[in-house]
Amino acid sequence: MSMTSLQRTLRTVVALALAVGATAVGAQERPVYRCPGNLYTDQYSAKEAADLGCKMLDGAPVSVVQSSVRRAPAGGGGEGGAVRPASGAAPAVRASGEMRIDPAQQRARDSDARRILDAELAKEEERLAALRKDYNNGEPERRGDERNYARYQERVAEMKSAIARKEADIAALKRELTKLPTP
Repeated sequence: MSMTSLQRTLRTVVALALAVGATAVGAQERPVYRCPGNLYTDQYSAKEAADLGCKMLDGAPVSVVQSSVRRAPAGGGGEGGAVRPASGAAPAVRASGEMRIDPAQQRARDSDARRILDAELAKEEERLAALRKDYNNGEPERRGDERNYARYQERVAEMKSAIARKEADIAALKRELTKLPTP
């Protein structure tokens, strides 16, 4: 064999090896699915994709183009969607792409938030009253393990700081309540 035919044979073997390697790599790629809401993903199994109503893209390249329209971030949903309200109804979408919540749903959310904050406020006020009672205007009763006056003073200082934290918590809860619309 001459050097030229050897080179051609070698090139052919290398080309075949590359083709086989490319085919093996292509076989390892995961299928890409187009799901409702223009979500493109390769993270679902075939069953999950079918359950979600996704369609597999057959060899079509996927291009991602940045949009000039800014969308609101998804509020805790999985890989690509806004969370649906508790009623199961989809929020209305304006032409500009903004999410809009039904006023009745918003009132229900606000009343739930107010109820939760009111309960938390009542609980914190009870805890503050108990702390103040134990604090006894800076002179709580000494315990048996506090023969050393320094330990007693440490406990009094801790009680005083705990009262200050509770008062700050209560003030924060009241501020949050003032932000909510009145029922």
